Order: sequence, then C-alpha cells, then structure tokens
Amino acid sequence: SGSPVQFEQQCRHLAARGMVAITADYRVGSRQQVKPTACVADAKSALRWMRKNATRLGLDPRRIAAGGGSAGGHLAAAIATVPGFDEAGEDTTVSAVPDALALFNPALVLAPLAGVEMQGFESRVDAERMGTDPRNLSPVHHVKRGGPPTIIFHGRADTTVPFATAEAFAKAMTKAGNRCELVGYEGQPHGFFNHGRANGRYAETVAAMDAFFVSLGWLAAPMKG
Repeated sequence: SGSPVQFEQQCRHLAARGMVAITADYRVGSRQQVKPTACVADAKSALRWMRKNATRLGLDPRRIAAGGGSAGGHLAAAIATVPGFDEAGEDTTVSAVPDALALFNPALVLAPLAGVEMQGFESRVDAERMGTDPRNLSPVHHVKRGGPPTIIFHGRADTTVPFATAEAFAKAMTKAGNRCELVGYEGQPHGFFNHGRANGRYAETVAAMDAFFVSLGWLAAPMKG
C-alpha cells in the first residue's frame, strides 16, 4: 500500500536545493495484486528511465540517488544490491543501480541472518508472500564491494522493522568496504520520519539527508545566517 505523495515534502526540499527530485509510483499488492518481485522490477525500470532520459530531465546520470521509507526503502536498497528481477524486454545495458542511497526505516533483512533475531516484519515473510525465496530479495544477503554510499535513518523503538536489521546491513556494507552511515533515533517507532508526524523527526532527517548529499559533493553547503 502507500502513495508517492508520502515523500513529496522531502522531494520539494531537494528540488529547492537544486536537485531534480522525482517521487515514483510502483505496483503494490493492495491495488494491482502483485508480489514484491514486481515492485522491484518497477523500481529498476524507474531508475533506468531516469538514466535514459537524463538529458531531457536535466540530471546527471552518474549522480542518481534512490530513497524511500519502509517498503520503499527496501526497493531502493534492493535495486542497489539484488541481481535480476528485471521487467521483460528491459534494456539491461542501462544500469539500474543508484549512485547513492537515502533509506528511512527500510526493510533490509528478509531472510534468516546469523546474529539477527527475526522478530519484526521479516519474521512473517515467506516465498508465497514475496513471490520468490525471500533471500533473493533480501538486500543484506547481496551486499558486495562497490555499493553506493548510503545513509539510513531508523527509529530505535521500531517494532515493524527492528533497528537490529539496519545495524546488520550497515555492518555488512562497511565490511564490504562501502560507506554506510546509520543514524538511530531514540524512542522513535516506524514511520517517525514522515512529514506531519506528531513527535516525529521529519526536520532532523531532512537536514541530515541534505548534509549527506553535501558530503558527496552533490549539493553546496547551505548558506549560513
């Protein structure tokens, strides 16, 4: 479920800072009765479409970030790590791998992983629900060297996608030699980053996301004062 409107305000912030910001729609189970395998295919198609249309859109095809929250965060991480699941007829010579990731309480562990207790969403995942063996769509199981620089925002009180799963992904990324920054928020539950969320951390996460892109050299540091 969900809507592209959920990240509209984050996109407006980035657009105001000079980035081309796109919030993408994709098929979901509640509307199109699809499995997550189709969602991953849609996410890969969306990123390839941006690269193929870079000149028309006025963007740098070598500096495309993917981001999202929860299931959308899973898709962003999946297209950066998981092989296959391309739409039939897709031009796979165009890379679907993003150049950076900004992930908000993303689902990153979808199959058993040593040292991580399955206790949130991932404990209810099976092949029937996912449309494939969950390991095939589990970002942490496909991390390798050369992955995109990543920042993860995660509530430490999240019971839907436990903080420990984000820690496991960040550890795997770092071990592979990739840049991965995990920012934990004490007492915050799932969805704490959403705009308009009571007692949430929208402003803080947007500021940290902005600083992340500044550190990559994609944005100029904001003017003080």
